[in-house]
Amino acid sequence: MAMMWLLAVMALLFSGAGEARVLLTLDDFGAVGDGIANDTQAFLDAWNAACASREQAVLAVPAGKTYQIWPVQLAGPCKKKLKLMISGTIAAPASPDEWAGRDPMKWLYVFRVDGLSVTGGGTIDGKGAEWWARSCKRKKTKPCSTVSAPKALQFEECRGVSVQGITMQNGPQFHLMFTRCSDVKASFLRVVAPEDSPNTDGIHLNDTSHVQIMDNLISTGDDCVSMVGNCSDVRVKDISCGPGHGISIGSLGKNRTTDRVENVKVDTCLLTNTTNGVRIKSWQGGMGYAHNLRFESIVMKNVSNPIIIDQYYCDQPTPCANQTQAVEVRKIEFVDIRGTSATEQAIMLACSDTVPCRELELRNVNLTMVGGGAAAAFCYRASGKTAGAVVPASCLAKTPPRMLRDITPDRVDS
Repeated sequence: MAMMWLLAVMALLFSGAGEARVLLTLDDFGAVGDGIANDTQAFLDAWNAACASREQAVLAVPAGKTYQIWPVQLAGPCKKKLKLMISGTIAAPASPDEWAGRDPMKWLYVFRVDGLSVTGGGTIDGKGAEWWARSCKRKKTKPCSTVSAPKALQFEECRGVSVQGITMQNGPQFHLMFTRCSDVKASFLRVVAPEDSPNTDGIHLNDTSHVQIMDNLISTGDDCVSMVGNCSDVRVKDISCGPGHGISIGSLGKNRTTDRVENVKVDTCLLTNTTNGVRIKSWQGGMGYAHNLRFESIVMKNVSNPIIIDQYYCDQPTPCANQTQAVEVRKIEFVDIRGTSATEQAIMLACSDTVPCRELELRNVNLTMVGGGAAAAFCYRASGKTAGAVVPASCLAKTPPRMLRDITPDRVDS
């Protein structure tokens, strides 16, 4: 597995060798690369030169060096397609205090750059330890911080972007995020952070379409892959996930927002020691839908809640108020899913009273308790069909429950 990953990375490094290109390095612009000096201005100058080049440019981060880069915006549009070849290490400042006067939610922020390829076999190190230590999610006594930590590498309004063959580690928050992007590839990545690091999702999509996430090893303190907002035409394949929170659609509908996620396939994945397996989660009061989602050929090892739909998701310190509006969950398939559950309840389909889950399918599912005991399934307001052997026995209703909003149209949200 490791040798195949290395060969794939080498192929990425040397692809397109016959094309005319300009090679620029951070050292050409005065970077030191000792892990202590602030190399941000050299990085910006090198980026601006590469972006303005009339020939395809390769911007290289040399191997064997560590470049400390403070929060930075890498803006486009660029004149030609651009390759950022990270062979060394790009490291964030260790102290959150260095974000004083800057946007605390951004570190490496790429805006409106089309045709960018990030590769090279090197490392992006978010140095997130102090952010996690101050977070109220980890630090249970005052003072603690409720400020959102920076995303390590964030793309916004970019097209034709690929991130391949690098290591991303210790992100203060999400490691790799795409917002309002299209035609995205993220593959042959190693994404790692401690199991107790809060909100350190591996790969996060927001309002992004036409995505391939493949051949990645992700081990963090939150979702390995997650998607929110309006996401469509997403393929997630060949992922080793764990520890972490599993692979999640959502959370959707927070603060009564309208989210639409459709045409997603997640397949050929291994989940190990995660707190959830494959999950759809939405807040009460939200709007929109999650449609045409397929989870297939997935192996669970010691996974809590291997299959879960939760339309009552509530990630806040106080209880969430009951509300009648809900994100619609429909046409969801769970196919060829097997392995062991760390919880007695291996399947939980907890759907809305007013907008119940419909057209669900469980096919060839075999989930048992760790140690060999029988697991259980729980369904509420969920209907659909089963095919093949389903263990634990399916609790899906064959007849869709009536929507309460159709029965009591004058009901008012509480």
